Amino acid sequence: LFLATLTYDTLRFEYEDFPETKEPVWILGRKYSVFTEKDEILLDVTSRLWFTYRKNFPAIGGTGPTSDTGWGCMLRCGQMIFAQALVCRHLGREWRWIKGKRQTDNYCNVLNAFIDKKDSYYSIHQIAQMGVGEGKSIGQWYGPNTVAQVLKKLAAFDTWSSLAVHIAMDNTVVIEEIRRLCQSNFPCAGAAACPSVESDVLYNGYPEEAGVRDRLSLWKPLVLLIPLRLGLTEINEAYIETLKHCFMMPQSLGVIGGKPNSAHYFIGYVGEELIYLDPHTTQPAVEPNDSGCLPDESFHCQHPPCRMSIAELDPSIAVGFFCNTEGDFNDWCQQIKKLSLVRGALPMFELVEHQPSHFSNPDVLNLTPDSSDADRLERFFDSEDEDFEILSL
Repeated sequence: LFLATLTYDTLRFEYEDFPETKEPVWILGRKYSVFTEKDEILLDVTSRLWFTYRKNFPAIGGTGPTSDTGWGCMLRCGQMIFAQALVCRHLGREWRWIKGKRQTDNYCNVLNAFIDKKDSYYSIHQIAQMGVGEGKSIGQWYGPNTVAQVLKKLAAFDTWSSLAVHIAMDNTVVIEEIRRLCQSNFPCAGAAACPSVESDVLYNGYPEEAGVRDRLSLWKPLVLLIPLRLGLTEINEAYIETLKHCFMMPQSLGVIGGKPNSAHYFIGYVGEELIYLDPHTTQPAVEPNDSGCLPDESFHCQHPPCRMSIAELDPSIAVGFFCNTEGDFNDWCQQIKKLSLVRGALPMFELVEHQPSHFSNPDVLNLTPDSSDADRLERFFDSEDEDFEILSL
């Protein structure tokens, strides 16, 4: 493993530019033309936060590793998909990073949430140590579901972002559960009973004049992660069209997955190729400067992004979406329902209004599965593939 990692790390790749194609390029819900918008494509890609292996950071747990080379790729991909959620939450999807330009405090705060030190909300230190409580030793490889479960737990401490994180298990997204989660912190029934809020917080996406004041309540921004297995050893072709559509939705956070034991963060596609950011480069750990903001160039990928054939994708993935308002969530539900009508597109997951009686979702904190549910869940997730182990709450 060490030799393979070393070779992989020290190779100098020749990064291919985008192919000259009439096919549209989709990046996290935005559509581009290679012929007229190549600069915009590259700026969009460069603006995503890019987390790679690092070396010489403070030892994890005080005595553990000081580098994550060779084991941290899925943890870094988890950081990238979550960082995209924080960018959408605090900066907006249209925000762009310009090299050398002074950035806002919000940008510095987002970046600082992922820095390699023990007290950052989503640092490699926090992810690795939270994983220990889930039976993952530090330095052990994570699957997409494991990293999603750990990030959900860490997000509970991030009061600045105040996110509702839902992990949809059993290939099923339960609308009622998500509404309950996103409205759970706001017991007030109507706008008049609520404290005044900042203008960027919307009341459920409903305009006040719509005569729905009794339905008004605050909505916590939603991060929805859906761990999936799209085949046994390789991706089932029937899912490919559906997977592409996920990158076309404005709520898209992308996909974490990759090839066996080599994780990537997929942010879009062109033709039959996925576009991704690759964490397999070791960079030195970065220290904040005197102003408290980090030298940030190494957190933005400034060469054309990597591409790979969709057919090469490992079938274990987690798909992510961000819904800032209830209106965004309602729109997402409508798009998913329409997607089920697309010819040749097999649904990757089911969208239901209420929780089916036959299963208990381990994502619901106040729910204790009875033994038959627990047995069934154990059977469902009983495989060599650690991506789909159920984590204790």
